[in-house]
Amino acid sequence: MKIEDLILAAKENNASDIHIICGLPPKYRIIGELKSMTDHILTHDECDSLAIQLAGEEGYQQYLDEGEVDLAVTLCDTRIRVNIFSQQDHTSIALRLLNDNIPLLDSLGLPPAVINFTTLKRGIVLVTGQTGSGKSTTLAAILNEINHTRCDHILTLEDPIEYIYTPDKAIVNQREIGRDTKSYANGLRAALREDPDVILIGEMRDPVTIETALTAAETGHLVFATLHTGSAADSIDRIVDSFEEAKQHQIRSQLSMTLVGVISQQLIPKRDGSGRVVACELMIVNSAIKNLIREGKTAQIDSTIATSADIGAISMDNSLLRLARSKQISNESARIYARNQNYIKKDLGF
Repeated sequence: MKIEDLILAAKENNASDIHIICGLPPKYRIIGELKSMTDHILTHDECDSLAIQLAGEEGYQQYLDEGEVDLAVTLCDTRIRVNIFSQQDHTSIALRLLNDNIPLLDSLGLPPAVINFTTLKRGIVLVTGQTGSGKSTTLAAILNEINHTRCDHILTLEDPIEYIYTPDKAIVNQREIGRDTKSYANGLRAALREDPDVILIGEMRDPVTIETALTAAETGHLVFATLHTGSAADSIDRIVDSFEEAKQHQIRSQLSMTLVGVISQQLIPKRDGSGRVVACELMIVNSAIKNLIREGKTAQIDSTIATSADIGAISMDNSLLRLARSKQISNESARIYARNQNYIKKDLGF
């Protein structure tokens, strides 16, 4: 079995992911649902062969040594993010098919105010959501807008590199964790000596990375980063709780001064079954939000977002309501993906 055949089949069916597991037929994810690609049951040796095709002998050996390996490859004219991992003494593989081209920011269906983040000179912008919610695509579109409109130095730290930027007005350096630098923390510390204007951190995983990112924003850099959190309030709590209690007050203070916005997104099945559409919470940090962050009153952030529509902010539930009212998603989908289901049911009358 050739990996190219699976990738071509996935592309033809507009699949987002491929899963290779010993004892099962290869699966792909279409509009959020897993389906069998063929009736053929994969053997242990076939899974190993597909892993070698993807990773090469060196990458496969790293997988054997460590139990998993992340990489990104280009096959069949498609950029693919790959994770090879061991389970029950067998090889499994998860592949994410990325868009061939970085989409235009205004084509993603995000709140209009997101475009304002591309004009900032300093601060931190977080893009959050569960795995597969489109965070990487949103960030790529934002950075590419900067690439096409500003004469800046964009520096990315990614694990692995997903989208490849073609420098336009900006210059772009993309560094891969494990290949170009040892860790996010190391790469970010070095970044401060590399004259960047814009820094992308693939994920803020540890206190050292978070603290260095805050310092970068304080010293005049525009920092974009991702977190696997479901809301703006959760993102702030996750960052603060990464630190020991004695340091949390300082982190809240730094965050209140550097955070400028949080984009939290979900991908929702379209009403007509033709794909998925993004539902997006957008928090824009104003003086009220700054005070709530500084004072540790994150529980009040959701209501402040809901009452800040005049500056372009929108809550997740109101985003879902807009999609339901415009018939892009069903009322039931709006309810299922809502944070406050009673709010959705009352507004939509069911």
